[in-house]
Amino acid sequence: MTDQLERYLLHDKSARIQSVDLSHAWQTGLAHQQLPSVVQALLGELTAAAALLANNLKFDGALILQIQGDGPLSLLVAECDANLTIRATATLQNEAVIHKDASLQELVNQHGDGRFIVVLDPRNEAKGMQPYQGIVNLEGDSIAEMLQNYLKTSEQLDSRLCLAANDERAVGLLLQRLPTQGGHDTPTESAAETWETLNHLVATVKHQELLETPARRLLRQLFWEQELFALEPVTLQWFCPCSRKRVAEMLKMLGQAEVQEIEEEQGEIEVVCNFCGQPYVFDSIDLHSLFTDASSLPPSDDPTVH
Repeated sequence: MTDQLERYLLHDKSARIQSVDLSHAWQTGLAHQQLPSVVQALLGELTAAAALLANNLKFDGALILQIQGDGPLSLLVAECDANLTIRATATLQNEAVIHKDASLQELVNQHGDGRFIVVLDPRNEAKGMQPYQGIVNLEGDSIAEMLQNYLKTSEQLDSRLCLAANDERAVGLLLQRLPTQGGHDTPTESAAETWETLNHLVATVKHQELLETPARRLLRQLFWEQELFALEPVTLQWFCPCSRKRVAEMLKMLGQAEVQEIEEEQGEIEVVCNFCGQPYVFDSIDLHSLFTDASSLPPSDDPTVH
């Protein structure tokens, strides 16, 4: 199953296991973003991580993972909200040269000034919830390693995170140790021994194996000796709130004189969403209708419909 997040508890509730497998949603997100393959992979890993971490939050809002780079890659952002809708984007420095084998540190922390932050953004601040920002140490060779360290130091959660992505899939596997029930170990096997066993199994997963093996099959291969309790899987989807209607409203706010001046220079106006890269094209007929009869605007969000 693709575009799904699967969740399991160990039989003694000493650990939880989650896997996320994005394909259609991920390809939708990449449709209008022309990125080097190494940047695509990093953005996909960040997106998979956002989905895995957001699923464990119990609040109405969004979890945002953001890397502000000081190298050729200036920004990576992935967001997942309480409805498990995702979106992500990357921004490169002007005329950046990015080698296919460039490391994460070379791309975002070249001079030691990169920043990696976790933001919890509540949807309704009126209910007393305020945005929270956590700092992820940019030490390590991968996004997974950095987030593992963050979860250990900031959330006091022992975790093992595996992430992989290409232009077709963004996938992830998260193992987390949970507090023991009643403050003591289980009767049959200590929580520490159980954790070591699970941690060792997940550590054997290779990057290509994660990309090429369906998530459910991989979990069966890894934990076939473990008694797991399966929770209901949840579906994720790509969503960016940009729309043709919003762009039309923005153009109307510019005013008829300015819009007409741009039209005379360019013949039409193309507006590209800063987040997902979706283009919206307005020809002379569309632009004229903005300031005459709004109902004549094409109803479709398809950027090719004029």
